[in-house]
Amino acid sequence: DLELPGRQAELVERTARANPRTVVVVNAGAPIRMDWLARVPAVVQLWYPGQECGNALADVLFGDLNPSGRLPQTWPKRLEDTPAFLHYPGENGRVVYGEDLFMGYRYYDAKRVEPLFPFGHGLSYTRFVYTDLRLARAVVRAGEANEVELDVTNAGSRAGQEVVQLYVHDPVSRLARPEQELRAFAKLALEPGETKTVEFRLEPRALSYWDPKFPGWVAEPGEFELRAGASSRDVRACARFRLE
Repeated sequence: DLELPGRQAELVERTARANPRTVVVVNAGAPIRMDWLARVPAVVQLWYPGQECGNALADVLFGDLNPSGRLPQTWPKRLEDTPAFLHYPGENGRVVYGEDLFMGYRYYDAKRVEPLFPFGHGLSYTRFVYTDLRLARAVVRAGEANEVELDVTNAGSRAGQEVVQLYVHDPVSRLARPEQELRAFAKLALEPGETKTVEFRLEPRALSYWDPKFPGWVAEPGEFELRAGASSRDVRACARFRLE
């Protein structure tokens, strides 16, 4: 299940009723159920940070450090929304890997299921603006790479770090494909008001998928869409190009 141990969820509910300015710190290594989320103003996902846990958490809570982490997994609203729910733990000692390619954010995109928190999600004490996503080539040929640039501005009053994520969407494919796939990411440190240009090199493999009939990696000609965002559900800029 996704439940907190014991009566911890009840503890969160009762504490938030007594003090509506409660910050919940989740010290866990996997997604949990958060039925109480709408009743608290903030949640910090701590994971398992080691012996400096207390000092690191205090720096974040008191604002001495601007948090900039991102979720490396999708957090579902309920257990039934998870990709493996219908297949695990299986029957007669046998588990069918029924998710195929559609694990993580790929499943939630394909099924149009709204997650609790999307893959790549994360907040900080400042905000960032994405502008001018541009490509070196509007048309690339087989075997060629494409260079991608994007301007990111810290529009807040605090220094911070932003994780820019680059997803590839293939509108038409002979085989079943995910709605989008993460192909590159970069982390930028920006002072208030500062703008930096992030650069990506999109290799031919980023446009390819494995075809078991071939067998081998296949890149089909046609149009592709690049999506730059702060998470899999927070796309800030798009651009298109063709593969010939």
